[in-house]
Amino acid sequence: MSKFNKDSVGGTISIVVLLSLICAIIVAGSAVLLKDTQDEQKALDKQRNILSVAGLLKADTASGQIKDIFAKSIEARCVELHSGDYVQCPANFDAKNAAKDPAQSTAIPAEADKAGLRTRANLAEVYLVKDEQGQVNQIVLPMYGTGLWSVMYGFVSVEPDGNTIKGITYYEHGETPGLGGEIENPRWQANFVGKKLLNEQGEPAIRIGKGASADKDHGVDALSGATLTSNGVDGTFKYWFGANGFGPYLAKLKAGAN
Repeated sequence: MSKFNKDSVGGTISIVVLLSLICAIIVAGSAVLLKDTQDEQKALDKQRNILSVAGLLKADTASGQIKDIFAKSIEARCVELHSGDYVQCPANFDAKNAAKDPAQSTAIPAEADKAGLRTRANLAEVYLVKDEQGQVNQIVLPMYGTGLWSVMYGFVSVEPDGNTIKGITYYEHGETPGLGGEIENPRWQANFVGKKLLNEQGEPAIRIGKGASADKDHGVDALSGATLTSNGVDGTFKYWFGANGFGPYLAKLKAGAN
């Protein structure tokens, strides 16, 4: 039997392969072991963003309090977007994954795809925010759309009338820091508070553009130096609060049917 020579070409290759195999096993094992922790942190971050846009987080709110505040104040419901009706949420529902599944999604016609999505899930999870008496005082709706470099994910909080904005937040995107990334700036987000999502005909009316704030009910000035990102936000509002998005749901809220 020949002696193993670690200094030979074959020996070097064998060692590299063995080390690569060991590293792969360690990485895979770590991913499995950490999955529950990662999923928990992801859920906590989502709850934090929902509470933030609803105005229920204070500067000194500890991470350990978020779950309790969320459980006390927020009721998650699923909405069938086509009808605007509440339905039972599927187990472990995830809108991102559902949007990729033909059985759970709808292709968006090009002329209607203001947000650049191509497809969207048939269901959306919404969050009813309740006061101390258990009465719904606002509803948090998810929205997302394509900006300059990325898909921009956010939440909009509206009053029970289904029209008046109480707050918005963007929590995930890849836009340029200092330019399009300013969609995260609380001072810019504050410009949306009190605006009306819809006009008198029930059509999406929020407009983001240069000098748009002249329209006190519906207009928000575009971000300086970030025209394409601002256009993406504009398209996001036009899609998600129109007939192919939350339009049917908002109409039922206004009519008191939900």
